[in-house]
Amino acid sequence: MAAVSDELVAFRAEARAWLDENFPPSLSGKANAVLGVGESRNQLEGDALTWRKRLGEKGWGTPTWPSEYGGGGLNHYEARVLQEEMNAAGAFNPIAALAGMGVTMVGPTILEYGTEDQKQRHIRPLCRGEVCWCVGYSEPNAGSDLASLTTKAEDNGDYWIVNGQKTWTSGADISQWCGALVRTDPSAKKRDGISFMMIKMDQPGIQTRLIKLIAGASPFCETFLTDARAEKNDLLGPLNDGWTVGKRLLQHERASQTGTGNERNAGPRESFQELAKRYVGTDADGCLADADLRSRLSGHLMDAKAHALTLQRIAAEARGNIQVTATASILKNSATNVAQMRSELTVEMMGYQGVGWEGDGFNGEELATVRGWLSGKAMSIYGGSFEIQNNIISKNILGLPETTQRG
Repeated sequence: MAAVSDELVAFRAEARAWLDENFPPSLSGKANAVLGVGESRNQLEGDALTWRKRLGEKGWGTPTWPSEYGGGGLNHYEARVLQEEMNAAGAFNPIAALAGMGVTMVGPTILEYGTEDQKQRHIRPLCRGEVCWCVGYSEPNAGSDLASLTTKAEDNGDYWIVNGQKTWTSGADISQWCGALVRTDPSAKKRDGISFMMIKMDQPGIQTRLIKLIAGASPFCETFLTDARAEKNDLLGPLNDGWTVGKRLLQHERASQTGTGNERNAGPRESFQELAKRYVGTDADGCLADADLRSRLSGHLMDAKAHALTLQRIAAEARGNIQVTATASILKNSATNVAQMRSELTVEMMGYQGVGWEGDGFNGEELATVRGWLSGKAMSIYGGSFEIQNNIISKNILGLPETTQRG
């Protein structure tokens, strides 16, 4: 253990020195301003572009990915130390944000199921932050029952011809690639005859249409594929076994959603307790003036701490080699509960100031709060609904009998 500790101490010094030399001080603590807040995404330029290139060349934008494909080659302990040092410096990782679904979902799946050619072609641009991915899963008549999808890919000799419609394709309007589930054998059972294909978005056969949600602008799109082309060497995994590949990608998605808030804002921040006191006020003893709110706030903070400690325990028990499993469903639901309760409490604390939509009477923090509160309602649905996660937990972890539709 001492040797490991010494190695981490040395790595911490290395990370700190590299950040001192390469992270532009002008960007410290400005992740949201640089990358855009919520659904708006900014085009990087100046110091931000320089930082993205330096981080990509180092491989630390995807720190635990294999170095032979452009990643950092770090273990999870080292990656955690790197994140701590980035937080201390006010630094942030633009690559994960720029990649859309590429770093959190598609990339890890390619690393598991991809050919050597696919890894070389697709992983390196992700590590450098040069490409954005979306995922084509849900359809108008295939949401939670995803196996009912009807988007089809027909063999045309040298390539596949794809026709159909996808919905809720986050970031499809700005993505260069889409990882999609398509039906390649319509005569097979529902979950058979499905394949996972990687499809270039910049082609005449693909059109996207933004879906505007209650929170205002939205990353969600409808995507229409009309005689779109998918290359033969962009079939990921075995033909007609895309259901297996697709389920694995969803596990990676849920694992990426186990946090409880926006972790891009590095550096010192006002605590939740201080925020509450600023808006609600304190009593003579310096305690939050609203006793009922104080009790619920305390309960929320304990839930958030329990969730964070559970994540740390899983990492420790895995000895740094974290495996994505069905337990991600537990953590996804836990993270949803914590994040949504935090938004509810924040709006309540702010009172009238927490429900403003526009105008000089509200500051940027307040306007972001109401939009975050509204958009956060989707956490119970995207990445597999809360109920779907409970089904996975009951079957795969608790061993309860299958009660959902088979196919």
